Amino acid sequence: MCCKACWNEKEDDGPGNLERRVPSSYDGAGKEGEKAMAIAKKTILFFLGGVLAIVLTIAEPLPKLSPIEELGKKLFFDTNLSSPPGQSCAACHDPKAGWTGATENPAGVYEGAAKGRFGNRKPPSSAYAGDSPVFHVNKDGEFVGGMFWDGRATGAEWGDPLAEQAGGPFLNPLEQNFPDRKAVVLTVRKSEYADLFAKVWMVKPDDWNARSDKLYEYICRAIAAYERSDEVNPFDSKFDAFWRAAVAKSLRPETISSGNVRRFEGLGLDAAELKGLVLFAGPAKCANCHSLTTGPKQTPPVFTDFKYDNIGMPRNPRNPFYTMGSSYNPDGQAWTDDGLGDYLKSVPRYASQAAANIGKHKVPTLRNIDRRPSPGFVKVFGHNGAFQSLKEIVHFYNTRDFGKFPSPEVKANINTEEMGNLGLSDEDENFLVAFLKTLTDGFVPKQN
Repeated sequence: MCCKACWNEKEDDGPGNLERRVPSSYDGAGKEGEKAMAIAKKTILFFLGGVLAIVLTIAEPLPKLSPIEELGKKLFFDTNLSSPPGQSCAACHDPKAGWTGATENPAGVYEGAAKGRFGNRKPPSSAYAGDSPVFHVNKDGEFVGGMFWDGRATGAEWGDPLAEQAGGPFLNPLEQNFPDRKAVVLTVRKSEYADLFAKVWMVKPDDWNARSDKLYEYICRAIAAYERSDEVNPFDSKFDAFWRAAVAKSLRPETISSGNVRRFEGLGLDAAELKGLVLFAGPAKCANCHSLTTGPKQTPPVFTDFKYDNIGMPRNPRNPFYTMGSSYNPDGQAWTDDGLGDYLKSVPRYASQAAANIGKHKVPTLRNIDRRPSPGFVKVFGHNGAFQSLKEIVHFYNTRDFGKFPSPEVKANINTEEMGNLGLSDEDENFLVAFLKTLTDGFVPKQN
């Protein structure tokens, strides 16, 4: 028996550095702490006669956050950063629920800091989002990148969509409800971590008032740095252990199929999960949008291509936004979520392309899709939270076009090539659900 130990401590782009995740460094943040960002973890693969016998991941304490990441974490969880105080970013992006809403809410849409005001969409995960590029049109004429379900945090202002997204909820009257950027900055000035903020960004006493717009940018960049940290993106799910084991044997998981699946057996996924992955990569066409491609830093895949699609989601009648007052929802019950198309209408250079993108929403990551605070917690799925189980939304993707579900909210631009009539069996759907559950972080392998 031979043992192959794969350590991931060097900053390089090679296949051996599969767990490296270093966030961008911004002015004022310096390079301190970047060396601490290599995940202190090793995967030991035991081979017996050429067959993988044991996969053992030894998890050591999380690496210390760099100063900018630590600052971002304090900002992210600060419940004073709303008006009135009481709502932090984590209210809608809680790690216990995969960095989305952790308060059980069948409506899927959360109340903001001001009582009685609700947003109009389910909060997407704030994890595994740092690779989303600046919003642009690719060579095929498709919109790619940006943040929010509709892409409106484009990266045009600061060059970083994730940072711009972090700044959106603070000023949204339906979320954290601050009147302006300066009010957020002055709240941070009164915080217990104000000295850390000043040290990270080299803030002078006069800057709090004189340069509030710049300091607001620094707030958002710090949150984005935390959201890019290894603490938020550990890549330590059951699938990740499988992925690393496959790569260690010079296999490419994105190429898995019914024809070569036996080469991937014994690498950490059980029979049902492996069948689900084969379906995911092939007949179910999931990987067409929820990509299995290796990440830009040689990480395992983040399960999104950062594009936009209209999957034909029905309205969610439980959404409280329909009953919001006319000052926030002038259309009342007639409101429809036009997604990307609605945003494009507001941008002169994109307005002519709005009609072709009405009803499209950003393809989300599937990582932590089944993570929940407790086994009985009801999690919702889709941009509007219309579905309340993984099985239900998988069945929707498979059979949407057979009249088993309510009509699509937006009937234009529906994807009919990759979903709606997949011809999968009930057993196939269950295999897909089994695979999706392997994407939950914090996997602890059974030790033989």
